[in-house]
Amino acid sequence: MFDSPDSAAPAEPPLIDLFALDPAGLTALLASWGEPAFRARQLHAWIHERRAPSFDAMTDLPAGLRRRLVAECRLGVLQIAAEQQSADGTRKRLYRLPDGQLIESVLMPYADGRRTACISSQAGCAMACAFCATGQMGFVRHLSPAEIVEQAWRFDQELKAQGERLSNVVLMGMGEPFHNFDAVEVALRRLMSEIGIGARHITVSTVGLVPQIDRFAALGLQVKLAISLHSTRDDERSRIMPVNRRWPIAELIAACHRYVEATGRRISFEWALIAGQNDSAEEAHRLGRLLRGLPCHVNLIPLNPTGGYAGAPSDTVAAAAFVEALASHGIPGTVRVRRGIDIDAGCGQLKSTVLQKVRPALV
Repeated sequence: MFDSPDSAAPAEPPLIDLFALDPAGLTALLASWGEPAFRARQLHAWIHERRAPSFDAMTDLPAGLRRRLVAECRLGVLQIAAEQQSADGTRKRLYRLPDGQLIESVLMPYADGRRTACISSQAGCAMACAFCATGQMGFVRHLSPAEIVEQAWRFDQELKAQGERLSNVVLMGMGEPFHNFDAVEVALRRLMSEIGIGARHITVSTVGLVPQIDRFAALGLQVKLAISLHSTRDDERSRIMPVNRRWPIAELIAACHRYVEATGRRISFEWALIAGQNDSAEEAHRLGRLLRGLPCHVNLIPLNPTGGYAGAPSDTVAAAAFVEALASHGIPGTVRVRRGIDIDAGCGQLKSTVLQKVRPALV
């Protein structure tokens, strides 16, 4: 005999994610428990300054309060679903969210001491860039500010335990940050105020949502802006980046000029070098002419191949010739080393690999 719905045990209330609460929210929560305001300040410091790994580690909080925190609260929502480490030290992490969605974060160590986190702003992506594993998945949902910031917080917590610190954050993981503008703005401010990342050590990357570029300029933040460009021709860019059909190259570059005029800051342009498609000296000269007069830098990254796109990365000879052609127009370019190339380091690749393994088992 089955129990009726009325006889079923009541569902446990969800745990309160303290990471999603600002100082006022923490104060209100603890006040509702009869705790004085200074306890909220202590709790905030444990979470955002000391990076406490657990409530039990918060040793200057009363034992009773710690027990209640354990019973009713949680420190973040991200659960590790998979992790890989490259020979170059790059760590790629796949997180599972409470609703089952999967997002990716990457920690990249550099010889000069930088520790850079590449974090996601959405589960999936609506921009459908042909060469991007995340774009091939489609869009699922936006991340909350807390879900965005927690990715960086987790890496910083682990680094601090090793006597290091997170120095840089780039929003270049899964998703289009400017498609989730409001949450990203809150996250940027939290990255600065709670994790201590300087604005000039944070970069936001966009495929070119023109109204949001103007809106970003008006924020007055010193956060860096990076534009994914990848072609100088509207027909070709529209083929690999559908967003170009809405805001073609001329409109995008005009927005970049407005951004520089409003902020006085240099823009970075990202260019995935795809063999035989956008890596010729002729294309580099077109790019140089397009960007002439715009304070900028071009980051050239040989394509990270994905299963859903047939393109291949350019070789070192073509990359060097591209840089030389750009320089003849006064435009600096740097060929970036592909990090974590021996693992699924490209955006969306680890999630794709995991799903490919899981789906057959579910059939």
